[in-house]
Amino acid sequence: MSSDPSGPIFECFQSLEDPRTEYLVDHKLIDIIVLTICAVICGADHWTEVEVYGQAKEEWLRTFLELPYGIPSHDTIGTLFSRLDADQFRACFLEWVEAVNGLVKGQVVALDGKTLRRSHNRKIGKQAIHMVSAWAASSNLVLGQIKTDEKSNEITAIPALLDMLSLSGCIVTIDAMGCQRDIAQKILDRDADYVLAVKENQPSLYRKTREIFEDTEASDIPYTQLKRYSRTEKDHGRIETRICSVIDDPDYLFYLQGSKEDPPWAGLASIIKIESIRQVGQTVSTETRYYISSLKADAKTLNNAIRQHWRVENSLHWVLDVAFREDDCRVRKGQAPEIFAVLRHMALNLLKQERSAKVGIQGKRLRAAWDTRYRLRVLGI
Repeated sequence: MSSDPSGPIFECFQSLEDPRTEYLVDHKLIDIIVLTICAVICGADHWTEVEVYGQAKEEWLRTFLELPYGIPSHDTIGTLFSRLDADQFRACFLEWVEAVNGLVKGQVVALDGKTLRRSHNRKIGKQAIHMVSAWAASSNLVLGQIKTDEKSNEITAIPALLDMLSLSGCIVTIDAMGCQRDIAQKILDRDADYVLAVKENQPSLYRKTREIFEDTEASDIPYTQLKRYSRTEKDHGRIETRICSVIDDPDYLFYLQGSKEDPPWAGLASIIKIESIRQVGQTVSTETRYYISSLKADAKTLNNAIRQHWRVENSLHWVLDVAFREDDCRVRKGQAPEIFAVLRHMALNLLKQERSAKVGIQGKRLRAAWDTRYRLRVLGI
């Protein structure tokens, strides 16, 4: 970052259009955006709290913001964010991510959805919004996000999100909702590889994948290639063994492609079976999951990619719920729910990248609020 904590934000959000009537504007758009980002980092979860934070830190904020009429009221802040263009704001976020963080080639990018439960408004018939986010597992960063249309689902949102991201050389992992031929092709078009979960929403594909492994494991045919990798982990009194089995036999892959009427699965190179055996005390449970991939049959690599996909639940969704209280947020007006979700992602990225404090995200938010020097480290200066 530059010597000024808001440098990249100023640069990347400069193109954002101000929806307000020019001669009625008292507070600068960029001042409100930077104030809000700082407030969310430091624990603000609603517009009222953003105003309170601004009043408490006005002297510090004036070291890099103009604030010609002081700190705006929470009504002014909330109304502005409800009227901003969410697509433009998301594009500014993507530019900011690229400006301050590099995407490591070959890392896993997990796409997964989450509903903001309190963003609904029953009085006007507005449903809770559902966001699909891209999470870079190794970098521990949100790369981008998009809201699904009210009358649609993740299947239509995922291709749009993929188009926004620079994914060259990455491995894109998606749960069963994204196991679609068009999405597989889209990922390949972005110069990336895919690992897609296979479940009953694709009944023929799921049945054939299961049959292939059952036949292979019961067969002694020499040409059948079945590669395996096993790993056991112990954590919090739980022992988990994950056995990854991979098949890349051309005959089986051809059988999996479907009927002549169906288009082929683009780039299909391997099918995967994950057996997860968990032991907690004397209780043992087993779960089996299936996947298809454009990657070659490297069982260790595929096991790692699938394992990292599930980090999105603990490293992103769980943190947003616990540390940012996302499911309790009642921001509902206009575009504000989607934009506030992006603001949380910005704050989370900055807090994740600061590693000197050996505490969780909630602890980091508190320390950033209390300690100016630590807050500047979070902001990257």
